[in-house]
Amino acid sequence: MLGVGQKFPAFSLTATVSTDKKSAFKPITDQDYKGKWKLYFFWPKDFTFVCPTEIAAFGKLNQDFADRDTQILGGSTDSEFVHMAWRTHHEDLKDLPFPMLADVKRELCTALGILDPNEGVAQRATFLVDDQNIIRFVMVNDLSVGRNPQEVLRVLDALQTDELCPCNWQKGEAVLAV
Repeated sequence: MLGVGQKFPAFSLTATVSTDKKSAFKPITDQDYKGKWKLYFFWPKDFTFVCPTEIAAFGKLNQDFADRDTQILGGSTDSEFVHMAWRTHHEDLKDLPFPMLADVKRELCTALGILDPNEGVAQRATFLVDDQNIIRFVMVNDLSVGRNPQEVLRVLDALQTDELCPCNWQKGEAVLAV
């Protein structure tokens, strides 16, 4: 698995960006959102139980991430059509403010090292990537355990200080003086 300090891999994927059939799909590459931080998070499968709770929770924090000049991008190995159907039929996903990447060839998941060897789907992985496309944070949860989007936001805040931040540090608190 790629880790902290490594470059996020190049990719070109189709993303689902709305439920409107005329404008639902958009190509997205690693070159989009230049100069911004990116939060990439992956889930195992659409139409499951844990995944929509996380996706909706990240959606509710979208403005908080945007305020930190960070673009959220979610994804799985499902197709853009499956993403669209899920968004259309799941109340909590209808108005998602971020793209859902469709890694149907499993190329990005393989390049990241997060393709689950037993299930053949994306692991529940999270990557914070800086404005130079360098991975600054990685977290992978068991397929059955949802992650905490507030903690990802807290880590982003700490990373963006470029300072030493103690355990449980929160935005606005003092950093460590050396």
